[in-house]
This record gives sequence, structure tokens and C-alpha cells, in this order.
Amino acid sequence: MTQETTRVRQVVDWGAALWAGIVSGFVFLGLNLVLTPYLTGMTASVFMRYLAAMILGTSVLPPPADSVTVPIILAALLVNFGLAIIFAIVLAIVTHQWGMIMGILVGALFGFALYFINLYAVMRLFPWFFILQNSLFAVSHVIFGVVAGAVYEMLEVEKYVPVDDLPVNGVAVDDVVVESRMEATHG
Repeated sequence: MTQETTRVRQVVDWGAALWAGIVSGFVFLGLNLVLTPYLTGMTASVFMRYLAAMILGTSVLPPPADSVTVPIILAALLVNFGLAIIFAIVLAIVTHQWGMIMGILVGALFGFALYFINLYAVMRLFPWFFILQNSLFAVSHVIFGVVAGAVYEMLEVEKYVPVDDLPVNGVAVDDVVVESRMEATHG
């Protein structure tokens, strides 16, 4: 009898990560557009202007705050979905081996961490976001992470690739040992 052992590791499903970013980006944007007026007294278009100003500059911030143009909408959507996809890919890299429950839990923690990154780093670069320093913004980040983690895990197709016996770059990889046995025939 011959025994063959193959080590494999699970790889990230990039398509699932992309869709997780798109879906969670819609949820994040929707929450902020619908709920921002209730918590801040601003119109929903101000949130779009805030996002757009990240790439168009502060010239899009002044009143009339409740009017938006096509370039402002396109820039805001580019920022929102660009960041959502990047963040969902990072989350997928972290959670792709753990399953639905851990995807949701780690996603929630990841979203909360993103809120603090925005609070202390992004707001230094884009100070107009200071007014969004509130519970809605924190909760919308947590919900973003939960949705991104859940959607990724729902859509993920688990794929495995063989790995060498040696660690990659001196670092051990998480892998699974697959054994197959072949019966030797005696004739």
C-alpha cells in the first residue's frame, strides 16, 4: 500500500470579496444617506458632498448644500464603493478560512476599527467629516463590517491549492493535509 500526502491551503475567493464590498458599500451609503439628516440636521446630499470632497476638493462643500451635480454624485460613489471594495478585500483575506459566524464577528470588529481609523486618521486629512463623529457613523461602520463578512462567507467558494513542504518566506502557512491511499495490487 502506498500513501501520498498533499498539503493544501485555502485561497481567498476574490469574486466573493468584490461582491461583499459592493453590497456592504450600498448598505453603508444607504444608512448614512437616510439617517444622517435625523442625527445631524443636514440634508442627505451633504454626506455625498463630504465623500466627493475627498477627491474633488473642498470646493464642493459650500452651500447650497442640498444640491448635488453629476460630478459630485460620481465622485462620492467612486469614493464610497472604492473604499468599500478595498476594505471588504482586506476583511476577506483575514476571515476566509473561518466561516460565517467568525466572518460576522470579525467583520463587526473590523468595522468598529475602521470607525476609529476614520475618527483619528482620516478626519485629520479631511476635517469636514468631524460633524459625522456620532453614534450613527460608528454603527454604520460596524454594520458595514458585519454585512461584508456575512456576504463574503455566503458567496465564498472554498478553493484549495497545494503548497510546498517548506514554509512560504520562512512563515508557516495554514494548511490542510489531504491523504490519499492507493492499494497495491499483488498479481
